[in-house]
Amino acid sequence: MNILKNCANLVKVKTIVTLIVIVVFAVLALRGDVSPDNVMIIVTSVIAFYFGTQHEKKIAESAEPTTDTETQEQ
Repeated sequence: MNILKNCANLVKVKTIVTLIVIVVFAVLALRGDVSPDNVMIIVTSVIAFYFGTQHEKKIAESAEPTTDTETQEQ
């Protein structure tokens, strides 16, 4: 079941856009249309943004307030 959940998360729009950007710039660099330095800057920026937003999302989820039933049990 965990594999299905991971596959569903992989199909999110942000993930697809990130992968497409990386592939497009890698192909352009291999063809010589874009210098490898520019590709490295762009791909690094995209990956940093992607993982930064994922990290922030996890922090926000872990900081959600507790429900009333959880506070009553303590």
